[in-house]
Amino acid sequence: MIRIAAAGDLHVGADSEGTLRPALMEIAEDADAFLLAGDLTKAGLEEEAHVLANEVEGIGVPMVAVLGNHDLHSDQADRVRGRLEDAGVVVLEGETHIVHLPGASLGVAGVRGFGGGFAGASATEFGEPEMKRFVRVTIDAASALRAGLDRLTTDVRVALLHYAPVRDTLHGEPPEIYPFLGSYLLAEAVDTAGCDLVLHGHAHRGTEWGITPGGVPVRNVAQPVIRRAFAVYTLDPEAAVARSGSSA
Repeated sequence: MIRIAAAGDLHVGADSEGTLRPALMEIAEDADAFLLAGDLTKAGLEEEAHVLANEVEGIGVPMVAVLGNHDLHSDQADRVRGRLEDAGVVVLEGETHIVHLPGASLGVAGVRGFGGGFAGASATEFGEPEMKRFVRVTIDAASALRAGLDRLTTDVRVALLHYAPVRDTLHGEPPEIYPFLGSYLLAEAVDTAGCDLVLHGHAHRGTEWGITPGGVPVRNVAQPVIRRAFAVYTLDPEAAVARSGSSA
């Protein structure tokens, strides 16, 4: 069994020192890896990333993350990423990472994702250049996610996002803002390539559990939703969801 601890929307600030680390000191007893689903900082400042790095460094399990919209706010994303990587966090954006565990391997494909909405109420790549650019960001993110999952040949594959791929985990949020919380294109990428679990954050007033149209479990791990430092999900490599995707 592979035990995955996950959390998103930590929103660590300069005043957050000591708030997270006590809950993480014994995380290795509960989980084999810690996945972080974006919005790790309040405003995307390097000093905030420094605080988070001190909170998570040396906790005893592999750590993989994507950044969120808050982490990009101050145009210091490279410095935020660098500080977290110095602390041992693997930060992904259109990339993959493999965690080798005793008896099994965990593959993570990570993208931030973006908005656009869901089937029946979604933006399209048509009209003004601004709208085309908006939708193109999501198209490119979904393409990178599908390609990353296709590359992974691990026992278990997880898609790590910040934005939501399905409506299910947005229930509780105002429907008017759904297009800014995620896109169905991310779910299409997951269902095309296949994986065993999707993790995301961003929707603070959403719900934890959802599923893609193709049957892949989706979990919203934003801390305001899970109401704890992290949630743990157990995946059995022997019963992993069948892979149906290809890169063709």
